[in-house]
Amino acid sequence: MSRTRHIRGSRLATACIAATTATLLAAALSPAAHADNRPTRATAIDNAASALAQHGASLGLTSAEHVTVRDVIVDKDGTQHVRYDRTYRHLPVLGGDFVVHLARDGAYRSADRATGNRISLASVTPRLPAPKAADLAVNALRAANLGDRLKQVQAKPELVVDALHGTPKLAWRTNAVGQDSLGNPVARTVITDAGTGAQIDAWDSIETATGDGLSLYGGTVPLETTQSGSSYQLKDPTRGNTYTGDAANKTDLCIFGICFVRAPSTVFTDTDNHWGTGTTADRASAAVDAQYGTNETWDYYKNVHGRTGIAGDGKGSYNRVHYGNNYNNAFWDDSCFCMTYGDGDGNVFGPLVALDVAGHEMSHGVTSKTAALTYSGESGGLNEATSDILGTMVEWYANNPSDPGDYLIGEKIVRPGFGKAALRFMDKPSKDGSSADYWSSTVGNLDVHYSSGVANHFAYLLAEGSGPKTINGVSYDSPTYNGSTVTGIGRDKLGKIWYRALTVYMTSSTKYAGARTATLNAAKDLYGAGSTEYNAVAAAWSAVNVN
Repeated sequence: MSRTRHIRGSRLATACIAATTATLLAAALSPAAHADNRPTRATAIDNAASALAQHGASLGLTSAEHVTVRDVIVDKDGTQHVRYDRTYRHLPVLGGDFVVHLARDGAYRSADRATGNRISLASVTPRLPAPKAADLAVNALRAANLGDRLKQVQAKPELVVDALHGTPKLAWRTNAVGQDSLGNPVARTVITDAGTGAQIDAWDSIETATGDGLSLYGGTVPLETTQSGSSYQLKDPTRGNTYTGDAANKTDLCIFGICFVRAPSTVFTDTDNHWGTGTTADRASAAVDAQYGTNETWDYYKNVHGRTGIAGDGKGSYNRVHYGNNYNNAFWDDSCFCMTYGDGDGNVFGPLVALDVAGHEMSHGVTSKTAALTYSGESGGLNEATSDILGTMVEWYANNPSDPGDYLIGEKIVRPGFGKAALRFMDKPSKDGSSADYWSSTVGNLDVHYSSGVANHFAYLLAEGSGPKTINGVSYDSPTYNGSTVTGIGRDKLGKIWYRALTVYMTSSTKYAGARTATLNAAKDLYGAGSTEYNAVAAAWSAVNVN
């Protein structure tokens, strides 16, 4: 049985961007309608399959290509949006994803494609052998971690078709992983031309941010637990059996979902259903924060956006706390469908289990199951910004007086040694010393945590507007690139517009210009073309130099 518990007190993500989905043939389920007479998911998939049979050529599909369904959105008016991944001669296509948009009656309307390049390769036999691709990726991992002697380094190449970087070509996608001198994980994904051996792209694979119970950051919070005999488990049967476990300061060593070493996730138990003491000395206190963050994120997506669970399938994820040694990071990992939190080093960061961190990391999971924004260049910045924006929406949604909503990222976990009040600042991202306030042609060259500043700034302006103001006791002063005055439309509308743009219009290759188009389309769907909200989206993008 489950018990509701009121606690006495109660960053940044690995998105192995690889969505596991049902194939078209396996998805031919019952066509029964929802209670409100909307088409079902299965009906939408069938309709999309019929549309592809008629319009596949215009999407560049050939007999050498096959598609699988990644995600389905059915609007209240019955409009359907079916998102696909693509293979070419059985090889995954980077940038092959697309979204088919259908009318209520299933008629084809349009499609959004990550890339428009038609794929035609003379051969899918690589000139560069897999071991050489692995060596090149290992060298790239070591180069990205200069000054640290890595150990247990391994690499696993996968042959793919790269359609993200110009003319489609055969390539190796290699994930190189290892451990640093403290035993904490490092990882880098490297895309290598399978013909010439030239590096096409590379990025870090660990996406950082970074009863009763007493938490570290959230004051008194409610939890649902599961009774097991005479004790209780920190497992929530009302939210897909999401649970929190102890990683026992161990780490993972995984490549493309295959783990040679996997840290434990021993579920926390308690005899009296009163958890934590609110101190780092008690290992259960961090677990309370993690479980609470999962709960609030689940509730936000379900109650605000109608999405039940990260994958939209009603299934829960799980948390691991106390991961690694003095590990200054937290991450979402698709391969285990789990959230993982380090304890921090106590100087720069405390335990990374704050509410906005949880919302940030789990939103990486939502992105991986929808737009799957490539974690490099401008699309990588949008990936990070999506987690900052929606993680911030989770914090506002929770309305916790011990951790009130704000537009600061990670303010609870930073320590004086960090030298700043937060990891990132949405009203003026450059306050962190590295992030971009405005778009430029070189913004895609920045680390994705800094190129994300453009979208974070847009989001703040859209919600709150420009100029000085104080909100929940925090002072903000947001400038604009063009000297304009932007009037905000509120954070609730921001969240709805961004979520719809992410799940319906963005693709793996979306850049800032595409994000402007996607959010304008979302605003038009939700509020109408020419509405106050539509015009505010256009004004906020122009204010960050995205036109």
